[in-house]
Amino acid sequence: RFGASISFDQKLAKFDVIGSLAHVQMLGQTGILSLEESEKIQVGLKELLEELEAGQLDFDIANEDIHMNMEVLLTEKIGPLAGKLHTARSRNDQVATDMHLYLKEQLGHVLDKLVHLKGVLLDLAENHVETIMPGYT
Repeated sequence: RFGASISFDQKLAKFDVIGSLAHVQMLGQTGILSLEESEKIQVGLKELLEELEAGQLDFDIANEDIHMNMEVLLTEKIGPLAGKLHTARSRNDQVATDMHLYLKEQLGHVLDKLVHLKGVLLDLAENHVETIMPGYT
């Protein structure tokens, strides 16, 4: 339990699945996996994503992190074929991709708030065009 990070990295679950979907598509398109294997893994991942979005997934602290939790859940769905998802991808690659996708989404939220703030400041300025403001240096 000391090394378990599931309590705070479960927010990466969606991005773990999205990254895995892209990875397994590549594995199928390049012939590393058969198209049939790639499709079966994609179906399992899409089911996990639907369950995640519906709040139906339970993560187990015994699996330590989000990556192992998702691997176990996928294996429960599609069997040993799930192990082929890791072909040509290290755990570090997986973590970096998850973080990149998570931060990209978070940055989008920040940008939305900045655009809103800009609008509020512009409205305030337009409403006070005639207001005299003292300036000090």
